[in-house]
Amino acid sequence: METLERIQPNRQVMVFILMVFFSQALAEPIRYSVMEETESGFFIAHLTKDLGLEIGELAARSARVVSDDDKQRLQLDRQTGDLLLREKLDREELCGPIEPCVLHFQVFLETPVQFFEGELSIQDVNDHSPVFPTGEMLLKIPENSQPGTLFPLKLAQDLDVGSNGLQKYTISPNSHFHVLTRNHSEGKKYPDLVQDKPLDREEQPEFSLTLTALDGGSPPKSGTITVRILIMDVNDNAPEFVHTPYEVQVLENNPLDSPVLSVSARDVDAGNFGSVSYGLFQASDEIKQTFSINEVTGEIRLTKKLDFEQIKSYHVEIEAIDGGGLSGKGTVFIDVVDVNDNAPELTISSLISSVPENAPETVVSIFRIRDRDSGDNGKMICSIPDNLPFLLKPTFKNFYTLVTERPLDRESQAEYNITITVTDLGTPRLKTQHNITVTVSDVNDNAPAFSQAAYTLRVRENNSPALHIGSVSATDRDSGANAQVTYSLLPPQDPQLPLASLVSINADNGQLFALRSLDFEALRAFEFRVGAADRGSPALSSQALVRVLVVDDNDNSPFVLYPLQNGSAPCTELVPRAAEAGYLVTKVVAVDGDSGQNAWLSYQLLKATEPGLFGVWAHSGEVRTARLLSERDAVKHRLVVLVKDNGEPPLSASVTLHVLLVDGFSQPYLPLPDAAAAEARADPLTVYLVVALASVSSLFLFSVLVFVAVRLCRRSRAASGGGCSVPEGPFPGHLVDVSGAGTLSHSYQYEVRLTEGPGSNEFKFLKPIIPKFPPHGAVEEIEENATFRNSFGFN
Repeated sequence: METLERIQPNRQVMVFILMVFFSQALAEPIRYSVMEETESGFFIAHLTKDLGLEIGELAARSARVVSDDDKQRLQLDRQTGDLLLREKLDREELCGPIEPCVLHFQVFLETPVQFFEGELSIQDVNDHSPVFPTGEMLLKIPENSQPGTLFPLKLAQDLDVGSNGLQKYTISPNSHFHVLTRNHSEGKKYPDLVQDKPLDREEQPEFSLTLTALDGGSPPKSGTITVRILIMDVNDNAPEFVHTPYEVQVLENNPLDSPVLSVSARDVDAGNFGSVSYGLFQASDEIKQTFSINEVTGEIRLTKKLDFEQIKSYHVEIEAIDGGGLSGKGTVFIDVVDVNDNAPELTISSLISSVPENAPETVVSIFRIRDRDSGDNGKMICSIPDNLPFLLKPTFKNFYTLVTERPLDRESQAEYNITITVTDLGTPRLKTQHNITVTVSDVNDNAPAFSQAAYTLRVRENNSPALHIGSVSATDRDSGANAQVTYSLLPPQDPQLPLASLVSINADNGQLFALRSLDFEALRAFEFRVGAADRGSPALSSQALVRVLVVDDNDNSPFVLYPLQNGSAPCTELVPRAAEAGYLVTKVVAVDGDSGQNAWLSYQLLKATEPGLFGVWAHSGEVRTARLLSERDAVKHRLVVLVKDNGEPPLSASVTLHVLLVDGFSQPYLPLPDAAAAEARADPLTVYLVVALASVSSLFLFSVLVFVAVRLCRRSRAASGGGCSVPEGPFPGHLVDVSGAGTLSHSYQYEVRLTEGPGSNEFKFLKPIIPKFPPHGAVEEIEENATFRNSFGFN
């Protein structure tokens, strides 16, 4: 039991103990009757017929019977529709003195929810005899008592009711008294002893009579008590209570031995006849157990805990007796005041622990609430947390139905813990909580979802067959078989792609395998789609794109395009001895079938006839002179150039070059104009000498140029029938065309000019004008020595 300090307005519904009937219930309850003490299994009624239902409907709709006190005294055979007694019923235990004794029960059916109210009337049988509280009682009567005086006697109790209950009293035959049976307002029957004639103590000081209580059963049952009557000497005045009747209210939670009230009686006699003692008169066992009265002070105290829910009021008869035996009677009405000492009760009648997702409004539970207190203490509020997709609906009287507010989604939340709180309106407020766990069962409403819309896998070429190249992964938010994913390869969009011979997929875990060795140079990339399907009914599926990139492996050696290495006569390159350091001899051109860094080529001079004379540029393959040539250098040179890729491990190829040094041409060093001018300014004589020398050299070079031009034109006319003209004017630049004879297979043009300036006039042999060729298949540049070889016919 817990006190609720504050009520939250969370979907609360005020409920009173008695609610109006809803349309789901019958307008009038169905009524049946049975005798008490009937054996269990007794047939009461055929509910299928009485409720107007079809045969088998009780079983199909999970019908059940519940009683208001939560004790299953009835049972329902769903197959036959018979209502039977579960146990023997004792009317006195169920209802006590209340008549009629009615057992209320409800029949409720599910899908859809429907209630029927029923009443079972328990008929009394005469199974109890009247019983007096004691076997003997003492009655004192003064001898001057007048005929017709009434003397109350102890009453008997009979647990049976109606005609089987106590009906009358009789007393053994005598000449001085007879008994009168009086009906009390509470329905009880009281015996009074009536004096028939005067008494004489000296003649007969004592009487012993037998009082008999009879019920109305057939045959009647009885109980007896012995009444001893003592004739007392004259006592003029009997005690009288100051206030009668007394009325008092007592809280049901008053502690034991707490005072209820004090009564007071007066007797005008003097001496012993005027002294008064107090006691309970004709008190039942319940009153004797609950209250006690002080014989001297008349204070009534509580000797047993009160319970408003069991007994709401007490009617206590009291008496005051003086020393002479005379007594006065009084009445105390004690009303028990209800306090909020009972927390609300919640009883589950029906519970569904699992609800399928996506289902419309579904009944989860049917339960009943009750508070044994009264007034505001018995009024209740029923609520559930506001953040849950459930509703509480009042159904019938104090029954509630817990239903889903909307279709549930297991993937959002698979389980709900619902706390039903029932709070009364008493002071202090008490509440009861009941927890219900509802699981959401799965429905196949989610297709598998891949972790990526597209996967990119990289496989190194020359792989081994059945190599694991990667995995795809899909998850399904459902559960059980609905979440078990199976993978498959989907037909390729490109019908030319032999997908079945390239890859396979593990249906259980999505692992992909290459079925054969891949070749980067033949197939650099391909793509396909994979599917993931669950095992639900119907099955749901999704797709993802897989791109496979074949990673190049260094499996191709460099291939030399120039100079050709075809086993024919070796290629000979001509170099004038006048060439300066860095003179371009030739260029090695090579390609690599691989890609990326595997195709990055580097060149190096592996062997040379005279180390240090020639060098190879590592990245361009250009072969250049490393120093000035001298007369002591050999005429013929053999160079071995190594071409190596950047793979791991690197692959290489080599090419052999033959270089022939020739005389007859020079390429003098031409100083920079700025430097010559500076020297001229520094020394005029030097300037004059330089100018003279430059003039002579210019005339000589011009003669040589004319000679070379004539020879070239004649050779060109002999080869192609064309002609050429000698350049005119003061040394303009001209292009010299060289045919493709000799070691080169193409024609090249060279620009020849005479320079003029303040420094010197000298013949300059400039670089060739090279035609462009496509990559990986042609020579990019041809050096100046080809001119010499073509011009002079060297082999």
